[in-house]
Amino acid sequence: MIILKNEKEIERMHEAGKLLASCHKKIATMMKPGITTWEIEAFVEKYLKEHGATPEQKGYQGYKYATCASVNDEICHGFPNKKPLKDGDIVTIDMVVNLNGALADSAWTYAVGTVSPEVERLLHVTKESLYKGIEQATIGNRLGDIGHAIQSYVEAAGFSVVRDFTGHGIGKTIHEDPAVLHYGKPGKGMRLKEGMVITIEPMVNMGTWHSKMDANGWTARTTDGKFSVQYEHTLAITKDGPRILTEQK
Repeated sequence: MIILKNEKEIERMHEAGKLLASCHKKIATMMKPGITTWEIEAFVEKYLKEHGATPEQKGYQGYKYATCASVNDEICHGFPNKKPLKDGDIVTIDMVVNLNGALADSAWTYAVGTVSPEVERLLHVTKESLYKGIEQATIGNRLGDIGHAIQSYVEAAGFSVVRDFTGHGIGKTIHEDPAVLHYGKPGKGMRLKEGMVITIEPMVNMGTWHSKMDANGWTARTTDGKFSVQYEHTLAITKDGPRILTEQK
């Protein structure tokens, strides 16, 4: 069932999104060789607490951490750990912020030190694909328009779009209907309506799009060991076009 949000609810989610965005901007200043994802995890917990918020995904379906920290070939849902990141690594930090009952969700991939030109291109293409998907998030368009815009751009660049994980609706809970695929055909799928709040979060691989699960039951990684990048925003469908609630200004 699709749960439409009114202007007041969207504004409250935007406040949560602003806090989330500010947290990501702080993380960007911390990212350097030698830091651990465990240090980032501790920072996020402390930062949210200091600002009157909580990490919504901690405890969600048994997940133990405030962040997902996915390194290199990990596609999503990586566990924070105490292994130092090294020059040339990439890490995606994904988090859901609960501020006074309103949620916002955003993932960002960070380069650690200096990455290869091909990884730099993967980062650029994935971020651009996110915004190309967002451009299609207008009243009357369909979910397939979002997926097609992302897929066509990514594949033209020689990369692949993960199929096994999707964006989603978000509101009082992390995951609501609809599922937002990052591939598809234009003009297909559910029609977008004013008041929908969704995440668009393309996961783009350097090699094959296929994934495999780690023994922990959470972490997905590429089957060929090549790097994966993800960028995610929460956005509202409004009469004035897509309103990004987690933009890092």
